[in-house]
This record gives sequence, C-alpha cells and structure tokens, in this order.
Amino acid sequence: MVDLDGAKSGRPVNRAVIQDICRQTSLSVEVGGGIRSLSQINSYLTSGVSRVILGSAALNDSDLVQEAIKQFGADQIVVGIDGKDGMVAVAGWLEQSAVKMADLMASMVAFGVNTFIATDISRDGTMTGPNVDQLSDLQTSFPQTTVIASGGIRNVADLSRLADAGIKAAIVGRAMATGDLPIETLAEVNQNVS
Repeated sequence: MVDLDGAKSGRPVNRAVIQDICRQTSLSVEVGGGIRSLSQINSYLTSGVSRVILGSAALNDSDLVQEAIKQFGADQIVVGIDGKDGMVAVAGWLEQSAVKMADLMASMVAFGVNTFIATDISRDGTMTGPNVDQLSDLQTSFPQTTVIASGGIRNVADLSRLADAGIKAAIVGRAMATGDLPIETLAEVNQNVS
C-alpha cells in the first residue's frame, strides 16, 4: 500500500486507514508514502504493518535508512526507488533528481538494504508493460538483493518476461483493478512460482 497523500505531503496521512486494514485482515501489509522518521516507522511496525517502504527518504536522508536497518532489520525495511529514464524521482513523483537509480541502490546496499521496489514512473498505471531491461540490469548489478518490479504490468506474459529476466517479485495494481489480472490468476501464478 502507498499513502499517496503522505508521499506528496511528506508525512503519513492515511495511517488510521492502514492500521484498520491491519486489524481487520490477516494480510501481510507493506506501506510506503511520507514516512520520514524512526518514530513513524515504529508506529507502523507496531500496529501490524509487516514492512515499511522508504522512498524519498532514501535520497534525502540516508542516515534514516541506515538507522532504520540497524533498529528494525532489513526484513522490515524496503527501499522504493522510483524513476524515469533511469533517474530517481521523489516527493510523490513531483520532483526529478540528478541521481541515477543504480547509484542510489548501490548506496542503500552498502547500508544493508536487501529489498527494493523499482518503479518506472513513465509506465506506472499505463498498462504498457514493465521496463524489463531496466529491472533486469538492476537485479544483475545487485544479485544479493531482491528487486521487486513495479509499473506497467498488465498480464501473465509480463510476469513471465520478468521471471525470465531474473525478477522474482512484482507489484500488480491497475491490471488487477481492471480485471486483466484477476486475483485468482495472480494466486495461480504465485502458486506455480512458489
């Protein structure tokens, strides 16, 4: 889950809704968007959230990421790297930086981060297919990590292309909402991969 309001405002906005979801379901919930402090991370992790995604903070406050890994462990901290044309975008995709996605990933790996969500924002929500080349390059460059594909995934063929490229996990959003990749199909794909 991503708190888009939080990503834009720089602070969690929909925390109560997310906490309700954690209380009312047995789902493993991963949350990002506007998380900028250890206390916010702790609040989420102690209220049922399984993992916290740090995005803009990875670029703007690397000390926070380093401390979060030390305090909460790499299993509970994920770094989201959103970008366009290989360059990092932050603040809910409102700002483009001059930092390469691969360079940011390298600095985060040095802190002990081992799970990344890589989103090509030019493809997110477009149903045009994922940026397989970019995702594969990141995974190949950092084989000790898990690169989770995000952006543009529209069908089982896209998931197969990602798997063939060495990507072991993906986020499906719009394709599930439109029915192009219904939950039953995703469950079947997940079971076949496991």
